[in-house]
Amino acid sequence: MKERVVIAPAICNGRPTVRGTRIIAQTIIEFLAAGDRIEDVLDEYPTLTREDVLACLAFSSRLLGHQFRIEKIA
Repeated sequence: MKERVVIAPAICNGRPTVRGTRIIAQTIIEFLAAGDRIEDVLDEYPTLTREDVLACLAFSSRLLGHQFRIEKIA
């Protein structure tokens, strides 16, 4: 199964988007964080599927699962 959330340098400055669209994954997550239901997101973006929205959630979850280290540079 192809990834539904993709990163391509030529699309939206390399920000993660839903495959085949210019809809940024962060936008979808922000709708859900604001209390909107998946159905509300689908009404706002009729080209998306429920699986696309769930893929955005899974993508953000995987991203948050990574360990990051901040180094002082100066």
